[in-house]
Amino acid sequence: MLAQKLAVVTGAARGIGLAVARDLAAAGCMVLMVGRGAEAIEDAAQKLRASGYEVMPHVADVTDASAVAALGARLRREFGRADILVNNAGVFLEAPDFQVPQAASVMVVDPDLVAATHACNALAPLRLIQVIVPLMRENRWGRIVNVSSGMGQLAQMGGYWPGYRMSKAALNALTRLTAKELEGTPIKINSVCPGWCRTGMGGENATRSAEEGAQGIVWAALLPDDGPSGGFFRDGQAIEW
Repeated sequence: MLAQKLAVVTGAARGIGLAVARDLAAAGCMVLMVGRGAEAIEDAAQKLRASGYEVMPHVADVTDASAVAALGARLRREFGRADILVNNAGVFLEAPDFQVPQAASVMVVDPDLVAATHACNALAPLRLIQVIVPLMRENRWGRIVNVSSGMGQLAQMGGYWPGYRMSKAALNALTRLTAKELEGTPIKINSVCPGWCRTGMGGENATRSAEEGAQGIVWAALLPDDGPSGGFFRDGQAIEW
């Protein structure tokens, strides 16, 4: 069955997205790897193809509505389907110094930076859902994974980094909204926190590898028909919103 599935993974040129693309391809999926930079995403796809994986590159800035529309048009024209969507592309535009966070305080953060973070981390997934869910409905199957973060948990919300925190909380709200509207269909959507991973965003001091972070995302992307929808997970275990 997985050999017939087409997975779309955004932010797939490196880090967690690259690991997810590789693992889904290893599971038997055909993977469309989406990245903003042509050279980076084409190089990443070439390396996976050289290892025997069935992957293809697609260049798109997911914050650009016309680029997302073009992606949707390609999926319909060339494949007639999109079975798995992993909304992994994201940004962390505030000062990432976790030891001295004052520069990322809600009291001083630039609202334009918050808006730019929201555009990538929450609005881009909304656009992708809007163009891909119709294909999932037509093919009567779908899995959507919104790659979120514990920093967006309202239950344990701390201070500082409001752009990133608010954008991931909004992404979680998108998961809940979409799950409700897809209730009773064979399409499932969940938020997944990969944990603090050693990536370009997470930094070298993070406690997990990108490969470890990818595992929970791949789990949610390959859920069986009786699997959950509308939840927030880490390592396959439900966590608080």
